Amino acid sequence: MSTTPTAEERGSASGVARAIPARGWRAVFPPAQWLTGYQKQWLTHDAIAGVTLAAYGIPVSLAYASLAGLPPQYGIYCYLVGGLFYALFGSSRQLAIGPTSAISMLVGVTIAGMAQGDAGRWADIAALTAAVIAAMCLLAWLFRLSSLVNFISETILLGFKAGAALTIAMTQLPKLFGVKGGGHGFFESVAVLAGQLPDTNPVVLVFGLSALAVLLLGEKFLPGRPVALFVVVLSILALSLTPLGDLGFKVVGSLPQGLPEFRLPGLRLRDVDGVIPLAFACLLLAYVESVSAARALAQAHGDEIDPRQELLGLGAANLGAALFQAYPVAGGLSQSSVNDKAGARTPLALVFASLTIGLCLLYLTGMLYNLPNVVLAAIVLVAVKGLVNIGELRHVWRVSRLEFGVSMSAFAGVLLLGILKGVIVAVVVSMLLLIRRAAHPHVAFLGRIPGTRSYSDSERNPDNAPVAGALLFRVESSLLYFNVEHVREALWQKIRASNAALDLVVCDLSTSPVVDLAGARMLAKLHQELQAAGIRLRLVGAHAAVRDILRAEGLEESVGYFGRRITVADAIDEFDGGPTKASRA
Repeated sequence: MSTTPTAEERGSASGVARAIPARGWRAVFPPAQWLTGYQKQWLTHDAIAGVTLAAYGIPVSLAYASLAGLPPQYGIYCYLVGGLFYALFGSSRQLAIGPTSAISMLVGVTIAGMAQGDAGRWADIAALTAAVIAAMCLLAWLFRLSSLVNFISETILLGFKAGAALTIAMTQLPKLFGVKGGGHGFFESVAVLAGQLPDTNPVVLVFGLSALAVLLLGEKFLPGRPVALFVVVLSILALSLTPLGDLGFKVVGSLPQGLPEFRLPGLRLRDVDGVIPLAFACLLLAYVESVSAARALAQAHGDEIDPRQELLGLGAANLGAALFQAYPVAGGLSQSSVNDKAGARTPLALVFASLTIGLCLLYLTGMLYNLPNVVLAAIVLVAVKGLVNIGELRHVWRVSRLEFGVSMSAFAGVLLLGILKGVIVAVVVSMLLLIRRAAHPHVAFLGRIPGTRSYSDSERNPDNAPVAGALLFRVESSLLYFNVEHVREALWQKIRASNAALDLVVCDLSTSPVVDLAGARMLAKLHQELQAAGIRLRLVGAHAAVRDILRAEGLEESVGYFGRRITVADAIDEFDGGPTKASRA
């Protein structure tokens, strides 16, 4: 039976989502919205998707828990409680919540320096981090800060993810070769692994490469299928029923049977230094990845998500992780794609996934004893492959060398400084890039478009006709305190570079929606400087709020009327045929 939704089903689902906007408590509790339009035939699809997601999630979560430095069952707990709590507050119908490779690695390498070798303290710090993320999500929801994530550019994330993928891969390659590994940081780990290669266990290497090949083939030819589960089962059977178990394989070992206990984090914020930066970095990664995945799936189904509501969903999922022996969770595109392709119609699929995982924890944990660690390493290596987007990196290189350089700065930051500091580098570079662009807006110098009364940027349109005796410019941004000196200097550089005598400068403010007090005073100062040089300044195209502040600063009395109907063409017509020009002639 096909699990792909029909056009009619998609229409029904999106129709429910776009019905009368919910208000009050229903607005923050999405099940009250989608349950009212739930159709009986969706139940089978959600159940199948939930079981499929569980089959995918269990082996992946075991692998990710090793990245986080935690016992394997903690990864399973992430899937068990994360999806269940997200289903209560998330706005996406197909997003699947669980541990992710980047966050698991971030948690592992950061907590390693905080836990002081104490496994219990390690788990408590991980749970405390999830609780802090939940609190941050709630505050961000209350203060409507969901749009702040847009300040982290896709270019920065492209480089960051590539660096994170290589860093994560370096933690798994020693398991693939059957050696101990070690080292702090990417380059030291490479050197340590190179020195240990003569000690490679060939049986473990061949077994791992075989698992890797099956996983890659499954990803290509059976997308959305639980191929990882198939590999896990085969590897357990191989070690249990053949002499392979005596050839140096390290295995998962015993897992505790039963559901996780309800437990408050055993530490407080004042007990651990560095939890808040770690939680912020995890939140940044989790929210960006979750919202990106949720949007991609929603667009494919004609639905919509609420980015602000996603803060509540993500916060609820991490609160559940903090209270039930797990660590920070997020929505990932890979697990969400599995959920979607398996036929999920609503978040009820996550509930079925949690029920399936719960049954496995109650009755099937003993079967995982002989699961070899090299298979978990293979699963991680295949998963992080998707973090490196070579095609997009090439595209950025072709389109903008500056953007490519920014992306590589994030890439280098992760490799040189580690994932946590790499996140901070990515944030700082994004902010610096944003500030640089805002502080250095493009100043366009205009010419007349041939055969028209319109004017455009002469640099982009060399056939534009200059206006004799006049210089026309516009700033393609608001005029604010941090960019006014750049604008003023750009104008004077153009004036000094001009060989022709100037009688008029026209400032077109149509592309400057906001002018602050510093911008108004810069224009007043510019008028005085130009007047001293025998050049007249005219202001045209100003928006209503801009005209108000300019008039309050007295510019209309000094530079002339700049009402809403005055255009660049009007100023030039006056200059060409008006009394001022005639008197100069």
